[in-house]
Amino acid sequence: MVFLNYIIAFFIFACLNLCAMPQNISLKHKIALGLIPGIGDINARKLVSYFGNIEAVFNEPYRNLIKIPGIGPGLAKCISNRTYLDIAEKEVEYVNSRKIKTFFYLDDNYPYRLKQCDDSPVMFFYRGTSDLNSSKILSVVGTRNATTRGKELCEKIIKDLAAGFPDLIIVSGLAYGIDITSHKAAISNNLQTIAVLGHGFKTIYPSLHRYTAEAMVKNGGLLTDFISDTLPERNNFIRRNRIIAGISDATLVIESGIKGGALITSDIAASYNRDVLAVPGRPEDQWSAGCNNLIKYSKAALVENASDIEYFLNWIPEKTKNKSIQKSLFTDLDDNERSVFELLSREKELTVDVICRSLSFPVNRLSSILLQMEFKGLIKCYPGNLYRIV
Repeated sequence: MVFLNYIIAFFIFACLNLCAMPQNISLKHKIALGLIPGIGDINARKLVSYFGNIEAVFNEPYRNLIKIPGIGPGLAKCISNRTYLDIAEKEVEYVNSRKIKTFFYLDDNYPYRLKQCDDSPVMFFYRGTSDLNSSKILSVVGTRNATTRGKELCEKIIKDLAAGFPDLIIVSGLAYGIDITSHKAAISNNLQTIAVLGHGFKTIYPSLHRYTAEAMVKNGGLLTDFISDTLPERNNFIRRNRIIAGISDATLVIESGIKGGALITSDIAASYNRDVLAVPGRPEDQWSAGCNNLIKYSKAALVENASDIEYFLNWIPEKTKNKSIQKSLFTDLDDNERSVFELLSREKELTVDVICRSLSFPVNRLSSILLQMEFKGLIKCYPGNLYRIV
């Protein structure tokens, strides 16, 4: 009997291990894909698409890899190198031990805004509490050499936005100047704020901002597409700007020189068809030259306060929204429209597929309902086929 119990226990243990293996192997391969030098986020997607699954990329022999269009001997050698899988395996241990969330571009929970960007990270890591698919996300960037005026403007704009949009998330890069000012302003006004890092989680740069970073983990988060032991190098900060631009609805530039990371971020945001906003400054002020140029050449909308941002992004403050939804409105809606309106009121924003599943409406019928509701000015369609109440 004892021997039989031993056999049963051993069998259960083996089955549990077998069940756990695919998940660990899968995460290892996801991380390893982003480590291959020279591949990049776009080509990484093409490789997975070509082979059908991520594990097959690493299992393919060198002689077959070099035959793939765009993959020469150098890249084929890197892909065949098992070193990256070994590094990824150690990273899996680090991620699991610290309960770090991982997002792969094929995962269902991958942020929909980033999913719309061709060069968004195939894999990134996240420590925090914020919903990366929140209804309103604003990136705030600017010079590291922020003036007193620039900091005060940043604080006032975020404070005023917080009054009307308590669910707003502020995204920036944790750097000196406008970045850290925006993070602190968000925290002081009870807004969630996320920092996109140019290094791994074993480092906080600049170290002076460590206390703020730790506070953000509890009310916002820290996000990076670099593995844990990656050090803060110049090119990393340029690379991370695509995430700052891509994860938000719009990018606000508050003070920038004629060159700099803030302008790189704004250019990337424009390439994603995201709104770019800029605060103007005095013509002779070197730290406003970048913002003035963005406005001068119609690369950004001129904003002076929070109300301008609300106008350009068509955001309606919570208090105004609550007043505008009168009971008399429902007399103009049929039963189907009322069901859609009530669902969107609860969920803030939803895709057509989710609305179909939630209300058991066929797609062609729902499309007609949504169109009529848009004509009535009740809802609006946003990138990603998302619908929200106006």
